[in-house]
Amino acid sequence: MPVYRDEAVVLRTHKLGEADRIVTMLTREHGKVRAVAKGVRRTTSKFGARLEPFMVADVQLYEGRSLDIITQAESLGSYGAQITADYGSYTAASAMVETADRLTESEGSLQQYLLLVGALRSLSKREHGADLTLDSYLLRALSMAGWAPSFQDCSRCGAEGDHSTVVVQLGGIVCDDCAPPGSPRLDSATIGLLGALLTGDWGTAEAATDRTKGQATGVVAAYTQWHLERSLRSLQHVSH
Repeated sequence: MPVYRDEAVVLRTHKLGEADRIVTMLTREHGKVRAVAKGVRRTTSKFGARLEPFMVADVQLYEGRSLDIITQAESLGSYGAQITADYGSYTAASAMVETADRLTESEGSLQQYLLLVGALRSLSKREHGADLTLDSYLLRALSMAGWAPSFQDCSRCGAEGDHSTVVVQLGGIVCDDCAPPGSPRLDSATIGLLGALLTGDWGTAEAATDRTKGQATGVVAAYTQWHLERSLRSLQHVSH
């Protein structure tokens, strides 16, 4: 039975039997992996705490017929405790791992793995507001998946200029000629914040008002759920 090692971030876990868990992980090199961690729910387990959601670990696995088996796990990033200690960080992280789970349904991506690990690390260190970190993560993750939004030129015809109408179904900002009747308009501050979140301009993002952040969050949530084609359960619990 082949053995392999990889770095992995834990997306979710499910109980299996009396002492085991099924662990869903996004790995650095093998994409998304579902594996059994035997005995981790026992108090004597040596690596149970290393296989909780939001944790990053170096894992060794046996290839199984339907599910692989985790035989070792060494901690690389113990972000779980810091994240779960703060409700805003916890709900943001939950939405991140649910999004990563959806986006890597068919195959993994090194870029998606690195983006998620970086976002969880940032959340655990409280580098930026949890809402800003989540919105930036969502926009970047969708861009890597091939759904990059446009917050400058018209996303439909490419017309340059300062446009103010947003249509998530058309890919972001659109010009007046392309905008369907009744489409919502955004002020320049909100459009600027969306662009900053997409590019990682944290100075601009953190200078935004609460009202502007709230409007941007609404756009990001709508854009995310449109492209994932169903709602994210975690988003309804996100604290703002």
